Amino acid sequence: MPKIVNHDKRRGEIIDALIRLAACTGLHMITMRAVATEADVSLRLVQYYFTDKAGLMHAALRKLETDSHQRWAERLSGDSTTDNSRKILESFITEAIPDDRQSRTFHLVWLSYAMIAMTDAFMASHPFAEGPKRLERQLYDLFVKCQLDGSLPVEADPAFEATRLITLVHGLGTSVMIDHLDASSAIATAHRHLETVFTPETARI
Repeated sequence: MPKIVNHDKRRGEIIDALIRLAACTGLHMITMRAVATEADVSLRLVQYYFTDKAGLMHAALRKLETDSHQRWAERLSGDSTTDNSRKILESFITEAIPDDRQSRTFHLVWLSYAMIAMTDAFMASHPFAEGPKRLERQLYDLFVKCQLDGSLPVEADPAFEATRLITLVHGLGTSVMIDHLDASSAIATAHRHLETVFTPETARI
């Protein structure tokens, strides 16, 4: 009988090889041949599944995004307050700040891709910003729910707060990556920001 090939598994192994390399050297140093060597497959096989480096990197970003959302969901599993939108926002902060190998790898790969896209038109043509936009929409929905349940002040703008939170967390994450802040300080800073957002202007000193 002919051997049955699990194409999803092979694609996943190649993507994992790229992620391992990116965590060590950054994306700018990676070639398709280096990924093939790391995955212990032929260059032709890598090119069969991914026609170019940009496509391979985009697939890696999508996998890291999926993994991050899975970890976010796992943080909430078993928590009786999972229907509390503010608690979900707080758990997002904890997941998004890079404080372990997986979250640091996600942050490093995304930053590497963004830096390359700034100077490479071909790379920029791949929609690497789709992930943050999807996340921003999720945060917006959570802020809207908070406003509807009365926990978020009526004067707050959910769209603005979603943009501000994701931007703040990305900046804090980068500060952690370069050892300007430790993860606990970055998380505390983001939580302090969220506390201010949920405090009515009339109650702020």
